Amino acid sequence: METSYFSPKERKELLSVYRSLLRSTSNILSRSDRKNLRELLTRNIERRIAAGETKSVLNPVLKNLNTILLCVQEIGLGRSTILSVMAYDAVQTGVMTYDEVQRRFDASVAVIVRGLIRANELYAKSAAIETENFRKLLLTFAEDIRVVFIMIAERVFVMRHLAHYNHELQLKIAREASYLYAPLAHRMGLYKLKTELEDLSLRYTSPDTYFDIARKLNETKIARDKYIKDFIEPLKKELREAGLKFDIKGRTKSIYSIWNKIKKQNTPFEKIYDLFAIRVILDSPIEKEKAQCWQVYSIVTDKYQPNPKRLRDWLSIPKSNGYESLHTTVMGPEGKWVEVQIRSRRMDEIAEKGLAAHWKYKGIKSEEGMDEWLKHIRDILENPELNAVDFMDDFRLDLYDDEVFVFTPGGDLQKLKQGATVLDFAFNIHTNLGSKCVGARVNGKNVPIRHKLSNGDQVEVLTNSSQKPKQDWLNIVVTSKAKTKIKQALKEVEHKEAEQGKEVLLRRLKNWKIEYDEADITRLTKKLGYKSVSLFYQDIALEKIEMLEIRDALLAEHEKTEPAHENAEHRSANNFIQEQNFDTHNTGKSDVLIIDQNLKGIEYKLSKCCNPIYGDEVFGFVSAAGGIKIHRMDCPNAPQMINRFGYRIVQARWSGKSDGQYPISLRIMGRDDIGIVTNITSLISKETKVSLRSIAVNSVDGVFEGSLTLLVADLHDLELLVKKIKAVRGVKTVDRV
Repeated sequence: METSYFSPKERKELLSVYRSLLRSTSNILSRSDRKNLRELLTRNIERRIAAGETKSVLNPVLKNLNTILLCVQEIGLGRSTILSVMAYDAVQTGVMTYDEVQRRFDASVAVIVRGLIRANELYAKSAAIETENFRKLLLTFAEDIRVVFIMIAERVFVMRHLAHYNHELQLKIAREASYLYAPLAHRMGLYKLKTELEDLSLRYTSPDTYFDIARKLNETKIARDKYIKDFIEPLKKELREAGLKFDIKGRTKSIYSIWNKIKKQNTPFEKIYDLFAIRVILDSPIEKEKAQCWQVYSIVTDKYQPNPKRLRDWLSIPKSNGYESLHTTVMGPEGKWVEVQIRSRRMDEIAEKGLAAHWKYKGIKSEEGMDEWLKHIRDILENPELNAVDFMDDFRLDLYDDEVFVFTPGGDLQKLKQGATVLDFAFNIHTNLGSKCVGARVNGKNVPIRHKLSNGDQVEVLTNSSQKPKQDWLNIVVTSKAKTKIKQALKEVEHKEAEQGKEVLLRRLKNWKIEYDEADITRLTKKLGYKSVSLFYQDIALEKIEMLEIRDALLAEHEKTEPAHENAEHRSANNFIQEQNFDTHNTGKSDVLIIDQNLKGIEYKLSKCCNPIYGDEVFGFVSAAGGIKIHRMDCPNAPQMINRFGYRIVQARWSGKSDGQYPISLRIMGRDDIGIVTNITSLISKETKVSLRSIAVNSVDGVFEGSLTLLVADLHDLELLVKKIKAVRGVKTVDRV
């Protein structure tokens, strides 16, 4: 084997680790497997030398071999894992392609290598490793759970040699070990490795805390050992008398767990009494395990007073990661609380080596059997509620089939509903991005807006300034957030188009010398088959309707509404219509209207929907065309405008004195009598500051409803007029429209 790539010290370590690996796998690897292992190792080294690779802090070949050894000796993984790590390194160095791995090795090796490739690509590009979503995604990528085991083993080896790295990298790696790898190790049941990762992480992230606790533990070791001995001796005697075969020992709790207690209990080290736990490990046949564990529990609690709130029964229902044990806390000598853990030898090995240790006790001998068992374990991981009862102590990592995790170009992780498209992603980022979306680059390839996203995709949204939301987009998206935003955007576009259409119509009416009348427009839209005036205006803006057709129809409507004088002698006020010609040259433009922050001389229009007049409380609304329209505060459209387009609202107020006239409409209801109409028109004609523009009256069942259009100088004059009209005999209500 080529060894010039290594220093003398590294060469010695290489041979030692390689021999240890061969010894540990003597009953796992066949002769053919050993040949493959040696060949891959040699070729990987040769390729690194040929490429002139500069070694990183840790020699990558030694790191891979040590990772394999750790997987075998401390986790209990087998043949597929060993070959997968070497094959993955071969893919990374370019010795082999993934297709060659598939042809040369069996399916389980290929699946693990693919998982390592995907997981490491994910790790390399994610800027959000600390999130719960990242852990979910990592397990989703790891089709085979052994991928996660390998990643944990690799990180344990790095943490054991963290002293070789510079301070900045030490902090980064140690933090990742704490918030990513230690929880994963816990989830897999690797409590020993989880504890080691936590302790090593604390050592580098908070060295003062770590060494202070370590020093105090060392100072109290003699007293602690004596206490453990005094606690254990009487138990040993009774357990032997009961005919049980066992080991019993005291175990000091980890520095990290002690530090957690100090933080949670907000108490100094000297006040922490449960610094250690007593573990009773039984040599029990599997059919007697539970019974003998409970027998030990009975002996312990007969000897020492138990705390009933601290009983943890993971015998009846194990944790979701396979952990089985019986925990109780009892009052020992000197009034100190002591935790006692009771388990069988099988349970203890599973607690140390985690899920992988199940293979040994399930009678699994072949790789196929292990694959089947791993599938079962994965099902448990995906549905932890099935086996987990302790929600406080067990790290829970649920996987949901209805979620997909993707990345922004900057590496931020986004969670979407399964089946989400590029358009869903764009709207999830921002409404404007979604509204302008024309496609995306997913993993560097151009795709359309309806492209469905997969776990781990990196998505860059492509936009076009002329793009607008479309109705059929609602059939493309699956997330409620995107659907809501699209509907809102469509409504805003429709409103904008309707405003533009109305502006177009008003300009044409002015050119045609036709007076705008909202009632005529409403009747016309119904005649043309429109469900609403807004849709009619939209079609005008989109040029879907001929303007000459509208002109002819409006002229026809005006002809229909000409007053029929021959019926004037009839007592009923029904169908009474009167129009008057008057000078409308002054419409209040000479009055001062102050808009926004004391701005004067701004071009504006008085809105037709509410006809504001001098003295009304008003506000300005920036229209789609860029001008400002003045509305009354009590305009029927005001709530919708303020809620949907608050950013387009500007303050407005009247200033100076009114010397013009403003059009307003009144709705009058009263007893059906032509005399009432005569009295009203006569009253108005006597008002010097009021001009009657038109009046139209309809009658139903003896009640008339009249619509008056007037020109008034200001709100004060209008209020006086309304008061006088209400005094006319037979008038019931007078309302401003």
